[in-house]
Amino acid sequence: MRRAVAITLTDEERRILTGWSRSRTIPARQAVRAKIVLRAAEGETNQQIAKELAIERTIVGRWRNRFAAERLNGVANERGGRGRKPTKRRRWARTIVEKTLHTTPKNATHWSTRTLAAHLGIDKTRVERVWKAHQLQPHRVRTFKLSRDRRFVEKLVDVVGLYLRPPEHALVLSVDEKSQIQALDRTQPGLPLKRGRCGTMTHDFKRNGTTTLFAAIEMASGRLIGTCMKRHRHQEWLKFLRLIDQQTPAHLDLHLIADNYGTHKHPKVQRWLARHPRFHMHFIPTSSSWLNIIERWFREITTKRIRRGAFPSVQALEKAIHDYIRAHNQDPKPFAWTADLKDILPKIVRAHDAIMLQYQ
Repeated sequence: MRRAVAITLTDEERRILTGWSRSRTIPARQAVRAKIVLRAAEGETNQQIAKELAIERTIVGRWRNRFAAERLNGVANERGGRGRKPTKRRRWARTIVEKTLHTTPKNATHWSTRTLAAHLGIDKTRVERVWKAHQLQPHRVRTFKLSRDRRFVEKLVDVVGLYLRPPEHALVLSVDEKSQIQALDRTQPGLPLKRGRCGTMTHDFKRNGTTTLFAAIEMASGRLIGTCMKRHRHQEWLKFLRLIDQQTPAHLDLHLIADNYGTHKHPKVQRWLARHPRFHMHFIPTSSSWLNIIERWFREITTKRIRRGAFPSVQALEKAIHDYIRAHNQDPKPFAWTADLKDILPKIVRAHDAIMLQYQ
């Protein structure tokens, strides 16, 4: 009498198969295969498994043998050559892809499955399947900005060099201002977070004024120097430089990484820097805010403290910002720059080449 192949599972295989058997997102046939293997590992016969799962005994034997030969890959992967061939989809695939990539509808900026299907006189499901197979998503778009700075490479090397190999007897600080932070107060109190429901907040709000946050983060320690001011002119920038001068050790040189905002290069600022030779300015290339680490910290304070806050006045907003800075400095953590020049430059070159192709 023929005996079914014995199945023995490792702990990792059992964990993965159990997850598949309970999943509601994977194909149902894969979940059934996982159940077959799990029951086979418990010592059940093919006939018992077939009866429990209401399937044919030959199906149970097939997947038991497949798992014994190929393990998890045998359960997860489909073998080619089975099922009806999608002949109509293949016929239409080239036309659908060409239309999606190189044309637009008369009264819209991009195709949808329904508009393209109506235009071609086919079912929208066929368009969906072709788009999925070719990873096309016309409804999505991402923003980008490439620097046109003539000294891009020179400035990039300078700034990344400061991040990866800072000079001795000096502090490297990433500095900038976050302007026009609005003190927004909600018109009604929101509902709190509870099981099965996220927190809520009204879509409308009251504007109670604005403030500007000036901040500098020390790359080595992660300590932050920050203050709020009403405006962001060169006068306020000079006040902030004096604050940095006061709150850093006087015997250390200061290398400040900043963007190309006009106030940073104002003649009065230049004269002040000339009288304070320990300050050394390093400007990132234009349209390259991703190169300034302080922008990463600005994102943190925005998402964690400002965006979902309710502030009845500018004073309440500034107090929240200063409290956040004090809490940050109690346990500062530096942001580590990990991207090397050999990784950055090829991406920039490819992006410029792709844009140039659009003009040819």
